[in-house]
Amino acid sequence: MTTRRSILATLIGGAILAAAAAEKHLLYAATPGIRNYVEYGGVGVIVFDIDNGHRFVKRIPTWDVPEGKQPENVKGIEASARTGKLYVSTIKRLACIDLKTEKMEWDKELPGGCDRMALSPDGKIIYAPSFEGPHWNVVNAMTGAIITTIVNNAAAHNTVYSPDGKEVYMAGLKSPNLSIADTKTHKVVKTVGPFSQSIRPFTINGSQTLCFVNVNSLLGFEVGDMRTGKMLHRVEVQGYKMGPVKRHGCPSHGIALTPDEKELWIADGANSMLHIFDATVMPPKQITSLKVRDQPGWITFSIDGRLTYSSTGEVFDTSSKKLIASLEDEKGRQVGSEKVLEIVFKDGKAVRAGDQFGIGAKR
Repeated sequence: MTTRRSILATLIGGAILAAAAAEKHLLYAATPGIRNYVEYGGVGVIVFDIDNGHRFVKRIPTWDVPEGKQPENVKGIEASARTGKLYVSTIKRLACIDLKTEKMEWDKELPGGCDRMALSPDGKIIYAPSFEGPHWNVVNAMTGAIITTIVNNAAAHNTVYSPDGKEVYMAGLKSPNLSIADTKTHKVVKTVGPFSQSIRPFTINGSQTLCFVNVNSLLGFEVGDMRTGKMLHRVEVQGYKMGPVKRHGCPSHGIALTPDEKELWIADGANSMLHIFDATVMPPKQITSLKVRDQPGWITFSIDGRLTYSSTGEVFDTSSKKLIASLEDEKGRQVGSEKVLEIVFKDGKAVRAGDQFGIGAKR
């Protein structure tokens, strides 16, 4: 009996390992993903093999750039495994790419342009901020048609869809308040704040009770209670001074919560550092820092949280904090992008998709 059980256990274990091995974990990086700088990887969506040292796999073409013209800045990237679609936004447009054929299905120039959009969990709706304009366009993700608009005159910018699909969080470059929209009515129903200054990148926990926001003139972050709408904490990075930054105009432009919500990672442009905080206590407590090769402007994680992606193109083991890879394209150029996410495939079909924001996964 023991022998039979051992054999059965071995067979089951082997089947599980075989199923896992059949999955392909790929990283999608939209470029130019640092302003419109082509030196960080050119133009297109670059795909890397996560399972094989983040080696270059292929480049998915996006937009042709006429000779003598500058490419449009890529502003956001999203994907849905349910629909098999990839979305890329620029300062002018929003495009949909089929993940199987890798062909662009539609390309829409939205009224007011486009910034970092958010895709609903079911893959059907996109909240697309105008390019630092007065409104958000609510878009049908399958057709690109505009459903409605939300106006709050906040210089529309970063956008996060809640994990349960019931709310959207909208931050503007000219507002210290985080707006929350009801996705049934597409209307703003409450705000969180005011924070000390205008909100830049931000993230939320999985239960949608806390938000963590970068703000202008702060090397660090602030914490807001999304139930009461009040700001709770202001946390400044210790041991480092603010200084000039190449991009974004704020000391910390990049913030991400590990999926298990144990750590909060913060970008530090002036010092080219990533600062890590223990998020199991409130306010989060600074624990260590990592040097990166350029000024970081964004941070996100693999779906399982094992890997940390800096916009500088470096990949860290989240647990050990060790550098394990640096992204390079087919020409050997160092790739950097603030618009990256993981997509998992099995038998040629997308089965899971990550997110460009580092959002907590605890419910």
